[in-house]
Amino acid sequence: MAPVDLINDLRRVCVRYRAEGGLRTLTNAQPSQTLAYSPDYAVAPGATLRSTLASLGMTQSDLAIRSGLSLKHVNQIIQGAAPITHETALVLETVTGVSARLWNRLESNYRDRLARMQDRETLESNRDWLQALPIKELRQRGVLSNEGNAGALLQEVCRFFSVANRQSWENVWRQPLASFRKSQSFESDVAALAAWLRIGEREAAEIECEPFDARKFRDALQQIRSLTAAPVKEFVPAVVEICAKAGVAVVFVPEIKGTRASGAAYWLTPAKGVIQLSLRHKSDDHLWFSFFHEAGHLLLHSKKETFVTEDHSSAAAEDEANDFAGTHLIPRKFEPELRTLDSEESIRSFAARLGIAPGIVVGRLQKEGLLNWNQRNNLKRRLTFASE
Repeated sequence: MAPVDLINDLRRVCVRYRAEGGLRTLTNAQPSQTLAYSPDYAVAPGATLRSTLASLGMTQSDLAIRSGLSLKHVNQIIQGAAPITHETALVLETVTGVSARLWNRLESNYRDRLARMQDRETLESNRDWLQALPIKELRQRGVLSNEGNAGALLQEVCRFFSVANRQSWENVWRQPLASFRKSQSFESDVAALAAWLRIGEREAAEIECEPFDARKFRDALQQIRSLTAAPVKEFVPAVVEICAKAGVAVVFVPEIKGTRASGAAYWLTPAKGVIQLSLRHKSDDHLWFSFFHEAGHLLLHSKKETFVTEDHSSAAAEDEANDFAGTHLIPRKFEPELRTLDSEESIRSFAARLGIAPGIVVGRLQKEGLLNWNQRNNLKRRLTFASE
């Protein structure tokens, strides 16, 4: 082959390389400005090898004989099914006269383009999932960063939920929660609820706990009952510490828009239970009832389930947990007297003798229809997170 033919062939190769995005292309605006070319297709270096062989008047069989490669391998390279390795690039340089550096660049560019196309396809297939998640709130809480493109966001979301991909998230979060939701009168958005629960999981994992002991936990509940009338700054750290010694991590996580959960109970490990509270109704009676309700789930029900409590949760397990909470706060033997309370003074006196906050008594009277929902609310304490 004449030297000029080889030069023309190399020019064609370089033009193809530019077209594949290996070199920058100029815009029509200013000569100094550049625009990265990002095609939505990938050209295998085998296409260049095919044209090179044609210009040399060489068949695939000829290349196989001259290179020592099998005919099958040569065909796979041309079809883009097999990569051009550094060793193969050196062989091709010897046989075709086209430098190994160029073959390596074409191969690298091809694999990079395939990876980017795959990332683009993955992002498109996950776009609706990302849009369904409460990304804005998670960013506001510092759980997700405020920077990065959509691809980086996808990776960050997977790290947050500790899953490899969307399908894993579906298996770990959506399917169990959707099943739970279907079996009850459940109103929370599954994606928002999963995010709220995951925040709680991460916080609970940071709390050091003794191995769970049911007897110690029951004893702990009696101690905590006496804290219901204590100031917030006292009872919050005390509850966390007392429960941790019995094997239960207690976390307070503000609700995420779309969730309607006042609390949840689940197990991080068979030896570590979690009570997660949202302060959804922002009053002490709801907080304490939710706490003892979730405690009931941990003591009475399966360690394999996650229990999420909403205002209108309806299931046998929820009824049992409600009964557990009600009788722990106001034992049954006091129920006849409870129904006689008709003044603020009598409510305060009754609460003092039981050693509980008066707001708990008011909440119970309202729940049983002995008071209207707008009566005696001055005896309840309003609770909010410091961030609100």
